[in-house]
Amino acid sequence: MKRGAFKMKLKPNFEQEYKRRHDEIWPELAAELSRAGVCDYSIFLDRESLTLFAFQKLQEGNTADRLPEAEVVKRWWEYMKDIMETNPDNSPVTVPLEEVFHLD
Repeated sequence: MKRGAFKMKLKPNFEQEYKRRHDEIWPELAAELSRAGVCDYSIFLDRESLTLFAFQKLQEGNTADRLPEAEVVKRWWEYMKDIMETNPDNSPVTVPLEEVFHLD
Protein backbone atom coordinates (compact mmCIF):
# COMPACT_ATOMS: atom_id res chain seq x y z
CA MET A 1 0.00 0.00 0.00
CA LYS A 2 1.31 3.43 -0.92
CA ARG A 3 1.13 6.38 1.50
CA GLY A 4 0.70 9.95 0.35
CA ALA A 5 0.57 13.33 2.03
CA PHE A 6 -0.05 16.86 0.86
CA LYS A 7 -0.89 20.24 2.28
CA MET A 8 -3.58 22.77 1.46
CA LYS A 9 -4.49 26.18 2.83
CA LEU A 10 -7.67 27.28 4.57
CA LYS A 11 -8.92 30.86 4.34
CA PRO A 12 -9.05 32.76 7.65
CA ASN A 13 -12.02 32.26 9.95
CA PHE A 14 -13.31 29.12 8.22
CA GLU A 15 -11.93 26.49 10.59
CA GLN A 16 -15.33 25.51 12.01
CA GLU A 17 -17.02 25.55 8.61
CA TYR A 18 -14.34 23.33 7.09
CA LYS A 19 -14.80 20.80 9.90
CA ARG A 20 -18.60 20.97 9.63
CA ARG A 21 -18.53 20.30 5.89
CA HIS A 22 -16.24 17.33 6.34
CA ASP A 23 -18.30 15.99 9.25
CA GLU A 24 -21.14 15.88 6.72
CA ILE A 25 -19.12 14.54 3.78
CA TRP A 26 -21.37 13.46 0.95
CA PRO A 27 -21.82 9.67 0.84
CA GLU A 28 -21.34 9.70 -2.95
CA LEU A 29 -17.98 11.46 -2.53
CA ALA A 30 -16.83 8.96 0.10
CA ALA A 31 -17.89 6.14 -2.22
CA GLU A 32 -15.98 7.68 -5.15
CA LEU A 33 -12.82 7.96 -3.03
CA SER A 34 -13.18 4.35 -1.93
CA ARG A 35 -13.72 3.13 -5.52
CA ALA A 36 -10.54 4.98 -6.52
CA GLY A 37 -8.57 3.07 -3.88
CA VAL A 38 -8.20 5.87 -1.33
CA CYS A 39 -8.41 4.63 2.24
CA ASP A 40 -7.30 5.66 5.72
CA TYR A 41 -7.68 9.33 4.73
CA SER A 42 -7.15 12.00 7.39
CA ILE A 43 -6.85 15.78 7.26
CA PHE A 44 -5.26 17.74 10.11
CA LEU A 45 -5.40 21.49 10.69
CA ASP A 46 -2.58 23.69 11.95
CA ARG A 47 -4.70 26.51 13.39
CA GLU A 48 -1.73 28.87 13.63
CA SER A 49 -0.92 28.80 9.91
CA LEU A 50 -4.30 27.54 8.61
CA THR A 51 -2.40 24.80 6.82
CA LEU A 52 -4.31 21.60 6.20
CA PHE A 53 -2.19 18.44 6.22
CA ALA A 54 -3.75 15.48 4.40
CA PHE A 55 -2.61 11.88 4.69
CA GLN A 56 -4.01 8.93 2.78
CA LYS A 57 -3.20 5.39 1.89
CA LEU A 58 -3.66 4.28 -1.70
CA GLN A 59 -4.39 0.67 -2.53
CA GLU A 60 -2.40 -1.13 -5.23
CA GLY A 61 -3.90 -0.41 -8.64
CA ASN A 62 -5.65 2.73 -7.37
CA THR A 63 -7.13 5.28 -9.76
CA ALA A 64 -6.76 8.30 -7.49
CA ASP A 65 -5.07 10.27 -10.27
CA ARG A 66 -8.39 10.18 -12.17
CA LEU A 67 -10.49 11.56 -9.30
CA PRO A 68 -10.40 15.13 -10.73
CA GLU A 69 -12.47 13.81 -13.66
CA ALA A 70 -15.33 12.64 -11.40
CA GLU A 71 -18.41 14.88 -11.33
CA VAL A 72 -18.89 14.48 -7.57
CA VAL A 73 -15.30 15.64 -6.99
CA LYS A 74 -15.86 18.68 -9.19
CA ARG A 75 -19.06 19.50 -7.24
CA TRP A 76 -17.17 19.15 -3.93
CA TRP A 77 -14.49 21.53 -5.16
CA GLU A 78 -17.18 24.05 -6.12
CA TYR A 79 -18.71 23.63 -2.65
CA MET A 80 -15.34 24.19 -0.92
CA LYS A 81 -13.87 26.99 -3.04
CA ASP A 82 -15.15 29.78 -0.80
CA ILE A 83 -13.19 28.58 2.23
CA MET A 84 -9.92 27.31 0.72
CA GLU A 85 -7.18 28.50 -1.58
CA THR A 86 -8.08 27.08 -4.99
CA ASN A 87 -6.88 26.84 -8.57
CA PRO A 88 -8.88 28.29 -11.51
CA ASP A 89 -10.73 24.95 -11.89
CA ASN A 90 -11.80 25.16 -8.19
CA SER A 91 -9.49 22.31 -7.17
CA PRO A 92 -7.68 23.01 -3.91
CA VAL A 93 -4.13 24.27 -4.22
CA THR A 94 -2.14 21.26 -3.02
CA VAL A 95 1.54 20.82 -2.32
CA PRO A 96 2.77 17.21 -2.25
CA LEU A 97 4.91 16.32 0.75
CA GLU A 98 7.91 14.02 0.65
CA GLU A 99 7.99 11.15 3.11
CA VAL A 100 11.29 11.24 4.94
CA PHE A 101 10.54 8.79 7.76
CA HIS A 102 8.08 5.99 8.49
CA LEU A 103 7.81 3.50 11.36
CA ASP A 104 5.27 0.68 11.50
